Amino acid sequence: MKGRIAVITGGIGDIGTATCQELTKLGAKVIAVDFVSADKAALWQNKQKEEGYELGYAQVDVSDFESCAEMAKDVEKRFGPVDILVNNAAVTHDNLLLRMKEDEWFQVMETNLNSVYRLTKICLRDMIKARWGRVINIGSVVGSTGNPGQTNYAATKAGVVGFAKALACEVGARHITVNTVAPGFVDTDMTRKIPEAHREILLQKIPLQRLGQVDDIASAVVFLASEKASYITGQTLHVNGGMYMN
Repeated sequence: MKGRIAVITGGIGDIGTATCQELTKLGAKVIAVDFVSADKAALWQNKQKEEGYELGYAQVDVSDFESCAEMAKDVEKRFGPVDILVNNAAVTHDNLLLRMKEDEWFQVMETNLNSVYRLTKICLRDMIKARWGRVINIGSVVGSTGNPGQTNYAATKAGVVGFAKALACEVGARHITVNTVAPGFVDTDMTRKIPEAHREILLQKIPLQRLGQVDDIASAVVFLASEKASYITGQTLHVNGGMYMN
């Protein structure tokens, strides 16, 4: 992992930050990609530095091809071509399908699924030239189980699984692996807003009787990025405490 260049979209979020940290510990040069204010990005970078992590940051609109391409060009100029791409950027706009507005559908598609196409296509050429690469998509348990009010989100998370399988067939001969990590319910700012009564019901569905931690997801990503996973491709690694068993 030492010397590898890694880009993590949605890098300032809970799972993104943990993934950045774990890859950095193993010697990768990590660039977090997100679309937040300059002040928030600076605060995040300063906090990471205080904790001992030297992390790069690039403000990128993952729904825009040119923005993604400029980021990749800048990363290559400063550090080298991208070796590891973690497609983690995601948003939710939950609603029942009959009430769902078109912008709620298409915004989720643009960020969660179309960005995977954009970033992967942009980074793939250099991976092919190098005859080495890792593409890791962050899926979700709801891509396999479904969830009421999340037809848009579930569709995107199921989509990245199919994307990974197809692309794995295309680039395997170049020693590039393409996989998906599918988290269950993870203890983040989002899930902490769930009412206590609903949390109790949720926990009853999880054999390990706890929500996942961000490090559980980051560890799975790091494994798939490592040489120890060089013979694993086109797979979905479910990290959900047993909530869904494939």
